Amino acid sequence: MADDEIDYNIVFPDAVVSDRHWRGTKEPVVVLLGWAGCKDKHLSKYSSIYNEQGCVTIRYTAPLKTVFISESFGYKEMKSTALKLLEILYDYEVENSPIFFHTFSNGGFMLYRYIVELLHSDKQFSSLRVIGAVVDSAPGSGNVRGALRALTATLGPKISPVLRYVLLALFAVTVFLLRVVLYPLTKYIHKNHYDAVKDRPPTWPHFFLYSRADQVIRHRDVEVFMKTLKQKGVAVDSFDFASTAHVSHFRDFPEQYASKCRNFLVACMEDLKGSKLKKRQKVLSQ
Repeated sequence: MADDEIDYNIVFPDAVVSDRHWRGTKEPVVVLLGWAGCKDKHLSKYSSIYNEQGCVTIRYTAPLKTVFISESFGYKEMKSTALKLLEILYDYEVENSPIFFHTFSNGGFMLYRYIVELLHSDKQFSSLRVIGAVVDSAPGSGNVRGALRALTATLGPKISPVLRYVLLALFAVTVFLLRVVLYPLTKYIHKNHYDAVKDRPPTWPHFFLYSRADQVIRHRDVEVFMKTLKQKGVAVDSFDFASTAHVSHFRDFPEQYASKCRNFLVACMEDLKGSKLKKRQKVLSQ
């Protein structure tokens, strides 16, 4: 099966918990896409927000080389990963359940970009019902300094100073040339994640969680992105934590963060029920 080729975790809720929250309707499947270098033990803390609400959760984080090398050079390695993640829904027979995404930083958003493109273009996935997405600390565009900060944090303290310097220097030159200087030309070959989703956004609601204090993703990038989505008719909600560092909103404000995510999920489920009711009423009136 395709899911044997990627390292993911799936958790099914207790039937009693699921029925208590969703009252006989199909529980949502929440797909969490971690930030670059994210350890599963950290991502699992976020998935527990949804497990406690009776949801199925799927956790996955793209490898570092895919985020920092493949995407920088325009290799669409993540597209095959996106395909495998969507096929997991069919492998576990949850493809008829409402689908909900929770992405983190550019690392998660890069993968989300390819999932969105597949949902746009691949008839195999046309029946999937995506009800919404939470976007944490993303997306950012053309911020070389922020990308270097992200890579520095990801490399950690154990790597030798010389190797760290070499890797950061090579990465900075590559990103600056391909994603800044030459991007007006290279975008016709490979758009970055920011422009790809902004130019052809998905229709489901989005909830952006960000911070003006984020040193990796500029808040202006997030706000411009949200404005564009709104102009294209996408329902957008947002919350600025103001003081929190990159992907640290949950760490600093766990109860507030979890409550906002749960409330948004419930609202998306209510929207789904409302659209079903409208369709049913339309059929009955014909």
